[in-house]
Amino acid sequence: MAGALLVAGAMIGILAGLFGVGGGAISVPVFYEVFRLSNVPLDVAMPLAVGTSLAIIVPTSVVSARAHARRGTVDMALLRTWAVPVLVGVLTGSAIARYADPALFQIVFVAVATTNAVKMLVGGNWRLRDTMPGRAVTAASGALIGLLSALMGIGGGAISNLFLTLHGRSMREAVSTSAGVGVLIAVPGALGYMAAGWGKPGLPFDAIGYVSFLTLAVTLPTTLLTTRFGASLAHSLPKEVLTRLFGLFLLCVSARFIVALF
Repeated sequence: MAGALLVAGAMIGILAGLFGVGGGAISVPVFYEVFRLSNVPLDVAMPLAVGTSLAIIVPTSVVSARAHARRGTVDMALLRTWAVPVLVGVLTGSAIARYADPALFQIVFVAVATTNAVKMLVGGNWRLRDTMPGRAVTAASGALIGLLSALMGIGGGAISNLFLTLHGRSMREAVSTSAGVGVLIAVPGALGYMAAGWGKPGLPFDAIGYVSFLTLAVTLPTTLLTTRFGASLAHSLPKEVLTRLFGLFLLCVSARFIVALF
């Protein structure tokens, strides 16, 4: 189990830097399998995987965002606009997590990730407009990104990437800014899941609410070692290659959760 978590940690770090995501699309299914094989009840295993994923996204998103910011490709004005709406969405998602059926997390994950994957792989000019929408619509989109990310256990990169590229941003700009979105989502998300799972029966001994700190401690070292490498790779790969890789990655993860649902 420890070996699987170390490898998963390295993959999470690379993905965090390469795609501007928190790595939740890797960590959630890996953590879920680890908890399931450790005899954690299935109705606890999925929210525990999501909460622990959000906790590990905290440091990876900070490291990734700083690496992209040094290259000047993070839209700080947009992040300031999204700060409060994203927080509202994340806290709402964390509250839903306390009562939701575990299948809800997987359904949301598959729906969002598959939509994004199809966009990336099919290609073409998938744009709603060439500029960002007005402030109210942008703020509402931030709340939705926060809500869905909290239910999926991701740093919001997959969703914010989709939103930004649909509104005229290049893939590289979207990846960089999405790394900053991860910071906005992961901190309140992890705290929210700790509160949502507080006192739940069936939790492992090391868990505080829906966050497993033993899993976090094993996974985190390799994650931090590889995040900067992923960010450097994102700025050296051609845009088309980066887009296709992201699409394939999301499609594989969606397939995994579809199998789990049926």
